[in-house]
Amino acid sequence: MQQFSGFLTDRGSKYAVTGGPVTSRDDVRAFLKQLTRDKKFAKATHNTWGALFEDGPVKGDDGESGAGMVIVRMLERAELTDHIIVVTRWYGGVKLGGDRFRRVQDAVDHYLERREQ
Repeated sequence: MQQFSGFLTDRGSKYAVTGGPVTSRDDVRAFLKQLTRDKKFAKATHNTWGALFEDGPVKGDDGESGAGMVIVRMLERAELTDHIIVVTRWYGGVKLGGDRFRRVQDAVDHYLERREQ
């Protein structure tokens, strides 16, 4: 599990991005469970995620409608299979509207550029 935090804020909302290898839907559940063992992540407003497998994508929006698909599309473009990326947001009091998708993209880009191979 590789995690980046403190690199992105927008109108009070703070972001983190976490990712790692997964090979099954059971691995996805275990990854999310491990992430949310940290109370900081368990109390986050949103933990949106996407994973890409040979047999197709899986995603979760966690109340941030459409954000999981943004992550999946970016995984497809990067041709990164058997991997999960979770974008965590702590709401800062101001709605971001469509900018929330740009922040998800920014977080995923940050992860893809810095992840350990």
